Amino acid sequence: MATTALTLNLFVAGMGWLAFARAGHFVGRLAWPFLVTSVPAAFLGGATAVSVRVYAALLAGALFIAALRLFMTGRYQDPLRSPRLGIAMPAGAGIGWLSGVVGIGGGVFLSPLLLLLRWANAKQTAAVSACFILVNSASGLAGRFVRGAVDYGTLWPLLLAAFAGGLL
Repeated sequence: MATTALTLNLFVAGMGWLAFARAGHFVGRLAWPFLVTSVPAAFLGGATAVSVRVYAALLAGALFIAALRLFMTGRYQDPLRSPRLGIAMPAGAGIGWLSGVVGIGGGVFLSPLLLLLRWANAKQTAAVSACFILVNSASGLAGRFVRGAVDYGTLWPLLLAAFAGGLL
């Protein structure tokens, strides 16, 4: 399933990132501290073999955090500020590794971080997260390929449907 999810991320996040970048919302100086550490970590995560039990626990934890984020709302009046490298780079590495292991792009972790710490507005967050998801999904897939764990089985129709849905 992780292989399919990462591949779907390539299609959908790639199209999203292009749209946000064309609209001028992508901020490279905000993205790079997360990307420089997350890409190799996502590769290592993808290359890491974990038991079904550990995989399920990691995935459940990831989804739980995403659900918690849905309940966090608020309006922020504080001005935006740049992330400190000492926070952004380790956060990128941790998110990248977890993304590679469980087969997600990591945007579900990065987005709340960017918003709650006032490092980006909503459109900048969406643009940086889409780029983050795209490159970490590619890196995680590469790690899975090296491990010999790329298997799509009969899921090709889902890939095609997701690609068509992303275009729409």
